[in-house]
Amino acid sequence: MERIKPKIGITTGDLNGIGLEVLIKTFEDKRMLQSCTPILYGSSKSLSYHRNVFKKHDFKYNIISTPEKCKNDAFNIINCWEEQVDINLGVPDVKHGLYSLKALEAVAYDISQNKIDAIITLPVNKKHISTEKPQFTGQTEFFSEKFETKESLMMLVSDNIKVALVTNHVPVKDIASHITGDKIMTKLKLMDESLKRDFNINGPKIAVLALNPHAGDEGLIGSEDDNIVRPVIKDANEKENILAFGPFAADGFFGSGNFRNFDGILAMYHDQGLVAFKALSFGEGVNFTAGLPYVRTSPDHGTAYNIAGKFIANHESFQKAVFMAQDILKNRAAYDDMHSNPIERNALKLREERIDERQEKIVDKL
Repeated sequence: MERIKPKIGITTGDLNGIGLEVLIKTFEDKRMLQSCTPILYGSSKSLSYHRNVFKKHDFKYNIISTPEKCKNDAFNIINCWEEQVDINLGVPDVKHGLYSLKALEAVAYDISQNKIDAIITLPVNKKHISTEKPQFTGQTEFFSEKFETKESLMMLVSDNIKVALVTNHVPVKDIASHITGDKIMTKLKLMDESLKRDFNINGPKIAVLALNPHAGDEGLIGSEDDNIVRPVIKDANEKENILAFGPFAADGFFGSGNFRNFDGILAMYHDQGLVAFKALSFGEGVNFTAGLPYVRTSPDHGTAYNIAGKFIANHESFQKAVFMAQDILKNRAAYDDMHSNPIERNALKLREERIDERQEKIVDKL
């Protein structure tokens, strides 16, 4: 009997970037087809162009009209448009925003109809898509809106560090106004749940970074950490049974290696968390959106126009995004099964009680 493999919907990204290059490099290894069935949402003409440019004529694909018609042992593609698109690798083209958006719309619809099991997005040019969809600020926000998710959580994940953000794509001048106690608590809950359900971590320890330099220096350079962040961390521990610690000044936290003591790190804003993450894990990390009803991952890099067409792009991050999507699907299924099974639920409760008993010792140690 043929083993049922997850169907992974992959969006085409920006056609002039490195997205389709890293995809071809990943799936030309036939072993990748052993664990999942990939379905590209884009254009067979565009994929063929990239295949020819990179002289990968042995890269075969199967054109289908709907996921139900996919071949489980092949690379599949759904045409989201029929017209020929002019491609000039490495050159930004605002017209390509339309095609990136068509792929996103199509994959979002199919997963909402349970036709595919997970989504992997290739890098897009947000500015170009915003010409077609003016409120577009990123793919994370796109899927949150599309799936009517009130709050989601952007996480960057590698083998040794997991960083999440309180605010995503917000101008620096507006960050402080977006930092509220409710928002931090919401993100902490999402991260705690994701670390347990998606990454199979029992009793995860979460570090919370301070908004201001030196955590505000007792109010000398900002009061937000004392007035907003610290009370949330206290409530998270006492009322929500979340092992949260901090706030930590980001420079010392990463510079000292203290980040290794935690299962997850909640940063206040985009560059605070992602600069450190990419310095430590660039090319090896995965962008994951926690809090969505469906699994969505992506590589941790952008369109990289500067190297597009040179066939030197590193495909490791995209490959890891493929593996991580499958791992999270398995972890979620096991977690949900455990919580729906009375015997397993009681065993889990006992383990959580033991974790609670260790909480004070952990706090003292850190």
